[in-house]
Amino acid sequence: MGKFQKYINTNVLFNVAHLNKATVLTRIVAGILTSKAIAIFIGVEGMALIGNLRNFLSAVQASAILGFYNGLVKYIAEFKENVLELSKTISTAFYLGYVSTVLVAFVSYYNSDFINDFLFSDNYSYAYVIRVMAVALPFYSLNMFCFAIMNGFSKYKMLLVINIIGQLLGLGITLVLIYQSNIDGALVAAVLTPSLLVLMTLVAIMNQRSLVSSIQISNVNLEILKKFGPFAIMALVSAIAVPLASIVIRNHIIEVVGIKEAGYWEAMNRISDYYLMFIMSTMTLYFLPRFSELERKSEFRKEIFNFYKTVVPYFAAGLVIIYFLRSFIVPIIFSDEFQPTENLFFWQLLGDFVKVISVVIAYQFIAKRMFWHFIIIEIFLVCMMYLASVYLIDVYGVKGAVMGHFVSYLLFYGVVLLLFGSSLFGVIQEEEPQE
Repeated sequence: MGKFQKYINTNVLFNVAHLNKATVLTRIVAGILTSKAIAIFIGVEGMALIGNLRNFLSAVQASAILGFYNGLVKYIAEFKENVLELSKTISTAFYLGYVSTVLVAFVSYYNSDFINDFLFSDNYSYAYVIRVMAVALPFYSLNMFCFAIMNGFSKYKMLLVINIIGQLLGLGITLVLIYQSNIDGALVAAVLTPSLLVLMTLVAIMNQRSLVSSIQISNVNLEILKKFGPFAIMALVSAIAVPLASIVIRNHIIEVVGIKEAGYWEAMNRISDYYLMFIMSTMTLYFLPRFSELERKSEFRKEIFNFYKTVVPYFAAGLVIIYFLRSFIVPIIFSDEFQPTENLFFWQLLGDFVKVISVVIAYQFIAKRMFWHFIIIEIFLVCMMYLASVYLIDVYGVKGAVMGHFVSYLLFYGVVLLLFGSSLFGVIQEEEPQE
């Protein structure tokens, strides 16, 4: 734990650590208040429909920006002193992202009825929400492009402040729309709020006039695109496959068990997101850069086991507390109508525990650019999640969905341990390089 804390303290992000905590806390509070409003004004059925839209929106947004975000941040940071390479990097990302966004928006707009039937079934008429999303999508992409530039230039404080403002602005608009239009307002808010900050981020970027003028179509470069490729594909696989699997699983719950049960599952997923946000953001802050630095298996092993000995026991204790307080947590975040959600806590918490202890090892795929390992194991996880959930839902009802969550991450953990078995448990020579 000491080394973990020392790294954070000496890292450049320490200067904005409190601001980062404020950002995470703001997201959690905004999410809880939104969930409360949905529970009061819309109910369990509306929760299920909004869950499908949120998952679809996540996949569409990732497709629109081609998964370029992490790669763009990395290469802006790398080339910020090299004017020509920086121009090629930004120009390539901007114009390819522009073309991709327009195509995704066009396809979504003119296939809104088909998407409506996939997400909500033909019993609902929310195709207009998909069209609103398509119109707002270019503003979201431009916003993320500006975010990546600020991140690449280490403008962390500005980025975090804008994020906090965005969460508060989005919360206000969401609550007003839900109060005025119930389910319609919630759906429109979900597709609009991610694009609201574009003016603020544009103003921040426009201050870098030389940077804006360097965005030229003539500087679009194939070599830069090749560098983006692995980052883009890894990001797209994660950002598209998991949300689409969630939609299919939720639709299966609606078909086999009922829409209310799908709403209970969505409520459980939201609670899971809130407490995982703390530990996952800290893990990302520490382990991705840390694993990128490590050169020996012994160092990798030490970091993993240190995390298991110091952080995991506290996380496990927190999950136990959440389990025993579930009868208080559900009505506080939602309402008494969501009481059946309490029956889903055990398997969801167990699955989240296995998820954390496995994902911390799997960060090595990204840190060391183990491209094919990442792709194959991510596809394996999604397939297992779908197959296990569908089978168990047919047998146990909605509880089968959270059981499937546990089973899929348990299998994922097993595969990760097999892949890194020699690094974690084998005999290591000190001079032996890490896999």
